[in-house]
Amino acid sequence: MVDSHTPASSEKPGASSPAPAVTRAAAVLDALAASATGRLTLSDLSREVGIPKSSTSNLLLALEEARLISRQGAEFTLGRKLVELGAAYLGRMDEVQEFYRYCEQASVLSRETVRIAMLDGVNVIYLARYEGHPAVRLTSNIGDKMPVSLCAVGKALIARLNWHDIEEMFPDDAELPVLTPKSLRTGAELKAQLKEIREQGFAFEDEESTTGVVCLAVSVPTRGAHGPSLGLSVTALKATYTTEQGSQMVKELQELAHSLGNPMG
Repeated sequence: MVDSHTPASSEKPGASSPAPAVTRAAAVLDALAASATGRLTLSDLSREVGIPKSSTSNLLLALEEARLISRQGAEFTLGRKLVELGAAYLGRMDEVQEFYRYCEQASVLSRETVRIAMLDGVNVIYLARYEGHPAVRLTSNIGDKMPVSLCAVGKALIARLNWHDIEEMFPDDAELPVLTPKSLRTGAELKAQLKEIREQGFAFEDEESTTGVVCLAVSVPTRGAHGPSLGLSVTALKATYTTEQGSQMVKELQELAHSLGNPMG
């Protein structure tokens, strides 16, 4: 996965917050989540949060008591309590429950690897994953973040934004993250694809994040002015993928998207 963590700003987390301890605690969790190894020391976290070691130590102790982090020797990791909280969040999303129900009954998608994701700035976060094709396991897991330019579902979600906003987010000369030789490299390349996605109604990813894997995706019609921006994707092996198979996948993805976005039909 691409590390979407960005360098901390010069302003200390919590400096202007009405509850600085909460803001700093969130910064600790973000730092651990962004770490390549998933483990950071007290010194690492003190530097990330931008407060003295003594204050960071007290903060870590409180997080450890709440089971939000775990101590392993001199290092800290995310705690299992976060899994419980994440499961509770997902369990209350009607869209996720309907996603699993549909995938289990669908004639095509029931045999594939299907995911639902949410737009988060210039990334997507994967909320759920249906395992209908055990062979395709080289792709994102629940909770993973992926830059929008590297995945079909990200491109499908970005494509429906106002074009002025897209221009601001991705200038022509913007350098994009790269994972494979086929990854898009500039904002101009991404926007050219977004125009095609708008015309055809779905996005296609051709080995741009994982060699040997292709992906198709559609966006879900937004439910209400403040509803989450959700997208659906299905993954297939390039070696066995056919255009006919892709058409069938897109048809069922669009049916599921309509069901999620318009629950009353």
